[in-house]
Amino acid sequence: MSKLLHVVGSPRQADSRSAAIAALFLETWRELDPLLEVDTLDLWQDPLPEFDGDKAAAKMTVITGAAHDQRTRTAWDLITGVAARFTSADAYLFTVPMWNGGIPYRLKLYIDILMQPGVLFGFDPDQGYRGLLTGKRAAAIYTSGVYESGLPAAFGMDFHSTYFDWWLRAIGIEHIESIRYQPTLRTAQPERVFERAANTARAAATRMAC
Repeated sequence: MSKLLHVVGSPRQADSRSAAIAALFLETWRELDPLLEVDTLDLWQDPLPEFDGDKAAAKMTVITGAAHDQRTRTAWDLITGVAARFTSADAYLFTVPMWNGGIPYRLKLYIDILMQPGVLFGFDPDQGYRGLLTGKRAAAIYTSGVYESGLPAAFGMDFHSTYFDWWLRAIGIEHIESIRYQPTLRTAQPERVFERAANTARAAATRMAC
């Protein structure tokens, strides 16, 4: 039995095409593994702590090897509480709509909370950073309203899949499935584009379930 963390990055709920594709992904995996445990984290409904000065101080305390005082200990406990839910999963499914060329701010906040020394990464002065999440799998559903690969820059730039793929690899995840529904507004036949994305999602779920 596997545990999958489904991170909802779109606030559009029933109107979200990434959510529809995610539903097909989950349906396919459950057909192959009825015991799959799915933990859904809706970044727009579930509370997240702000990554404020106390959290930054707590992070630097760990990096420098200093001892926490009461303020940074409280902040660190909040951070590690959020991170424990993330690291307990065997696999991940993210919906990642493009917002102004990048990722939604709630998803970036989540990443900033999670990206902590000794939790998701380690650092060596000679070797640099290394990811700590080995043996895990992830799928990311990338959607955009106008952007499509190969179009002129006037139609947008992709800083969301490039950034998000880098982050997954930085924390140690090597098995990454990318599912794209792009574009959604320019095409005359959006349902054909959606069906291609749906087929990609089903295939990705099958590979990840095996």
